[in-house]
Amino acid sequence: MSDDEIAELDVDLEVDVPHGARIWNYLLGGKDNYPADRQVGEAMREQWPDIADSALKSRQFLIRAVRFLAAEAGVRQFLDIGTGLPTMQNTHEVAQAVAPESKIVYVDNDPLVLAHARALLVNQSTEGIVNYIDADYNEPDVIIAGAREVLDFSQPIAVMFMGVLGYLESPDAAHAIVKHVVDSVPSGSWLALWDGTNTSERARAGAKAQADMGSPYYQRTVAEIERWFDGLEIVEPGVVSVTHWRPDDAEVGQVEPIDGYGAVARKP
Repeated sequence: MSDDEIAELDVDLEVDVPHGARIWNYLLGGKDNYPADRQVGEAMREQWPDIADSALKSRQFLIRAVRFLAAEAGVRQFLDIGTGLPTMQNTHEVAQAVAPESKIVYVDNDPLVLAHARALLVNQSTEGIVNYIDADYNEPDVIIAGAREVLDFSQPIAVMFMGVLGYLESPDAAHAIVKHVVDSVPSGSWLALWDGTNTSERARAGAKAQADMGSPYYQRTVAEIERWFDGLEIVEPGVVSVTHWRPDDAEVGQVEPIDGYGAVARKP
């Protein structure tokens, strides 16, 4: 999407303020970012040289998780909270490639994300639905109410929080949000989640650089992430570095862990 097209949508992008979605877009090699975002990204890269590779591998986890949910678990409804900017193989593209009738609701509160959602996050099939909600995950009731307008809450829903809960300082607050949303969906639903972890010195240094530049991201311990799956049936291989979660055959034997842990779990 060009700058002129974005301008026509009349959104306040706050381009002088770094934003997580745009920083991530920069690290993934995207073009939908601004100097403030790139400055933070470069400050992080100085401390964490392979952060761009970690960003790519965490995105690949999303792709594998959605493919599993659609192809093996039979899920046809997805609630992707904290969508971020469109990039490689978005949730609806992966799900609808497996099951064209899949319904996807994206949630974000960043104006640039929503501008792109309107333009780019469109159905890959005539059978499915793609919609978006302008909402903050700190207001889960707003998300749930909006999702009910599109998704059938009597049928399983895959709830997704992909690398976004680190913008909350408190792991307990993050846990409360996850629990609130998962409690709202029926038995047989799923949770797919990963978040950044403080499992290496380079990751901790990168997070400090990000915070020093005015865009803090609070890394978690693995135990804190494990707690977010309390009461759910976690599928193999459990809560692991996302590169170790069911890697594609071509990756076996050369997969290195990254500082992001997650899992996929079923609500009994």
